[in-house]
Amino acid sequence: PYLAQQTDSVAVQHGRTSGEAEWALVILGDTIDDVLLTVACDHTDRDLEVHSVAWSKNAAPDVLGTGAWRLSEVADRLDEITLTAWADGTLIQTGTLGDLLAPQYWLDVLTERGLFSRGTVLISGTISMHHGVNQFSDAWKVEMTDPATGNTLTCEYKTILMPAPIG
Repeated sequence: PYLAQQTDSVAVQHGRTSGEAEWALVILGDTIDDVLLTVACDHTDRDLEVHSVAWSKNAAPDVLGTGAWRLSEVADRLDEITLTAWADGTLIQTGTLGDLLAPQYWLDVLTERGLFSRGTVLISGTISMHHGVNQFSDAWKVEMTDPATGNTLTCEYKTILMPAPIG
């Protein structure tokens, strides 16, 4: 839970980190009507990832959008909702929620594990990056758009290089 943040900056230890376009579920209560869907960017330490994906995911936050939709209100058209990501203004990812495992799949997993509870945040996993893009950038933007309504959710942030370690 400490990884989920709404922020406009992410501190990084070096220049080999990058974001990934994702969606997130935020559980506010006990029923499907209490589940929000928002846009997210999972920032990842790529140098650490060669040793452990879990470690690399825990080294930086998951940046969440400041807006959300009730999952129950968009559930019938999830596969058409788009995810788009830019790194330093260059398009690096495009896809739909239909390219990923459905939110209901993950809600079932959370329920089976006794984790469907207020305050739980689940990040989806990412869509494919475009071939040949430079994912190591200073600025990230991810949009999730519902083509049926034209509504868009956005998360956007810059990375800030931390000072070199002392000692």
